[in-house]
Amino acid sequence: MSGCASSHSGSKPPAAPLSGTTNQTIVSNDRINSSRTPTPGKPAQTLGDFLGADGKLLPEVQTFAQKTAQAYDLPLDKVEALLAEAHYNATAARLMTPPTRTGRIRRAWTSYRQRHVDPIRIRAGVSFWQEHRAAIDRASARTGVPPSIIVAIIGIETVYGRYTGDHRVLDTLATLGFRYPDPNRPERQAMFREQLADLIVLDHRGALDARAVEGSFAGAMGLPQFMPGSLMRYAVDGDGDGRIDLLNNTDDAIASVGNFLKEHGWVRDVPVFAPVALPAGAVRLAQDGLKPESDWAALKTAGARALPGGGTAWQTQPLGVIDLRDEIRDTHDVRCATPNFFAITQYNRSYFYAASVADLAHEIADRIGYGDPNRFGGPGA
Repeated sequence: MSGCASSHSGSKPPAAPLSGTTNQTIVSNDRINSSRTPTPGKPAQTLGDFLGADGKLLPEVQTFAQKTAQAYDLPLDKVEALLAEAHYNATAARLMTPPTRTGRIRRAWTSYRQRHVDPIRIRAGVSFWQEHRAAIDRASARTGVPPSIIVAIIGIETVYGRYTGDHRVLDTLATLGFRYPDPNRPERQAMFREQLADLIVLDHRGALDARAVEGSFAGAMGLPQFMPGSLMRYAVDGDGDGRIDLLNNTDDAIASVGNFLKEHGWVRDVPVFAPVALPAGAVRLAQDGLKPESDWAALKTAGARALPGGGTAWQTQPLGVIDLRDEIRDTHDVRCATPNFFAITQYNRSYFYAASVADLAHEIADRIGYGDPNRFGGPGA
């Protein structure tokens, strides 16, 4: 998910909050989650759950309201009124609570891939591509992002709109911004507050109704699961109707995914994984950052060789060797990643996520009969 706040197995910390200046309409569903659970041991307030006994915003929330109003030149009373209606979302807090198990969670690439590159997403992805081919081709031509990658991201995020979330975003972001369940992660709480501020700005501009818009338990919205900050900066009008609707307008969702990746460094005509045969023991070359840390000259010196049929455009790009490790099975899937792999990690800061996008894209493209430029490096290639 774009700027999505959830974390997958093998993931990196979430992206920094985003903000922008676009003022476009994002229409969402008007269903409001009716189950509001107050803070344990604290009675629900008439308006919301972030009020004191005097009916005013809690001091911490009031300070946030004042800073948000000042930073974005918003009417303070409007910001306060919106926050006064926020309710504690116990489900979001529970799902964000760290596990009680001791020790480090072991990464399991094989299991992760099986969950995301699955028959349901492959079949649905083929149908989605066939149904929306014109919009997908337009987005691909404009951004340079292959159709298969755009299709795969929407498939992994929401199974093509089947699971977009039914949590009111205002409640989710307020809960995670002011009552984040892990006291050892203050940066996460700060990030959700920034996203809450972006939501308030979008509401003020008329881009969405913060009292109604729904999303995931982390606050991500629509088919591509954009957080408010990503929605402000990267969402685009895909069909030229003057509005942006990431939930109900598939053209907008498709165009926005392509635009997000383009703005995060996607390189046209370069595969996600370079057509490279890595030397034995290549795991020693692996990196763990979110930017490529090597290049073709260095990899050749280390014993890598180019495979035929993949062109040479990737050879001028920075490259990274990544290890998709399965600690349970004690296996390593080591690949040579291009800047496009790392562009996908800006959608979700996880090597597992980005590799699953590329692998799902390959599987769908293979069934469509599309010349998939991302075939190198993945299983079944």
